[in-house]
Amino acid sequence: MNEFSKKLILRKRLLKVFLCHSHVDRDTVRTLYSRLKKYGVDVWLDRENLQPGQDWEREIRKAILRSDVVITCLSRGFNKQEGFRHEELKIALEKAKWLLNEDIFIIPVRLEKCDMPESLCHLHRVDLFEIGGYKKLVRAVESKLNLFD
Repeated sequence: MNEFSKKLILRKRLLKVFLCHSHVDRDTVRTLYSRLKKYGVDVWLDRENLQPGQDWEREIRKAILRSDVVITCLSRGFNKQEGFRHEELKIALEKAKWLLNEDIFIIPVRLEKCDMPESLCHLHRVDLFEIGGYKKLVRAVESKLNLFD
């Protein structure tokens, strides 16, 4: 068991992470989801968490507002297509404005070389396609755990 997993076990509740993404990237995002779940993170992914008959827009809004971290999975597909993920990003940015502390809330993660949305340019990103990218992401998520120790 690694140190990250041990910290998660010692917490009173699991760290809640929301994955914002384009559906064209669902396979890559699903891999990220599985890796985070393996660490014991409470990850919210639409394909896994939405139930038939639920108001999906309301459930997504609730999930973002209840999250400790929003990982925004960026790609050329994210930037190109319209979709509810842009609304998800707006909700996350609005919540970030109201957070009193200066800790990490939104983590931009590039899945491939692509432009960053202007609304996220002020945030340092992680490139998962680079060597060590996943380790950097885990460190950023882990920094949230230290707030609860």
